[in-house]
Amino acid sequence: MRANPITATVDFDQEGTQHGFLKLPYSHDASAWGSIMIPITVVKKGEGPTVLLTGGNHGDEYEGPIALFDLAGKLDAKDVNGRVIIIPAMNYPAFKGARRTSPIDNRNMNRVFPGNPAGSVTEKIADYFQRTLLPLADYVLDIHSGGKTLDFVPFCAAHVLESKELQAQCVAAMHAFNAPYSVMLLEVDSVGMYDTAAEEMGKVFISTEVGGGGTASAETISITKKGVSNLLRHAGVLKGEPEISETVNLDMPDHRCFIYCESVGLIEYCVELGEDVTFGQLIARVYDIDRTNGAVTEYHSEIDGVFAARHFPGLIAMGDIIGVVALKV
Repeated sequence: MRANPITATVDFDQEGTQHGFLKLPYSHDASAWGSIMIPITVVKKGEGPTVLLTGGNHGDEYEGPIALFDLAGKLDAKDVNGRVIIIPAMNYPAFKGARRTSPIDNRNMNRVFPGNPAGSVTEKIADYFQRTLLPLADYVLDIHSGGKTLDFVPFCAAHVLESKELQAQCVAAMHAFNAPYSVMLLEVDSVGMYDTAAEEMGKVFISTEVGGGGTASAETISITKKGVSNLLRHAGVLKGEPEISETVNLDMPDHRCFIYCESVGLIEYCVELGEDVTFGQLIARVYDIDRTNGAVTEYHSEIDGVFAARHFPGLIAMGDIIGVVALKV
């Protein structure tokens, strides 16, 4: 397979703190010999574990970039045992464009793994993670929120895995992150995900959904910063024990958790995020906006649980997620 065109201006094996870039050549109308410069920080001391921290996998999700740009400016190598690789905006073109997907190739970073060194810009970035960065890591945290179209109760997540030993390590890391909610997450579609790539390599992988709406709040940023610090302590890269408070454990056992829209129009929610709901309870109504006497479609929960996620904009289309109900465990 051909070499990836990305070069790093940092040395992953060098002791100390380095701030630099992942440099991806990109020729375009405004810069014939230009490059995409993805910010990266590497902090290393000694031979301890490596933690890979990423935000901005989707460019309209901001808790990760905020927490990681902050950490990159504050983490001191003298406090580290091992190595921390910080990439606040993984899909940098999407982040700069305030979009879920890249404005260059319209690709979703979290659906193109393992990537392609001869492919589009997003595929080249994914390939660099697949073949260069993930192999370096022992622990991987990918920080997500709902972006412009979804909103979540703030949770950290692990997945059900074939390897129960690896799953147990991921669950322990999830609980160490200690978000208000801890979720065994069922993905709508796991093909091509960064998550899957890391887990298939045997990495301890956790992710988050800590809010949404295309913004970040003081609360969700605080949750994220605390969680990152907790994970570094759990991994042994920083001294001390994680700061643990109460978490609500949730499970998503099957697709009954997902409520899909089968109409088009204006959505009225009848429950709040974090509210307990019961089987058959009315979750939302969707109004036909083309006439005043149009149809109103009602959507109900198929299980008892917690209303954990919802569509964010006021208008909704057929096939959109109306909401997610997760079981308390």
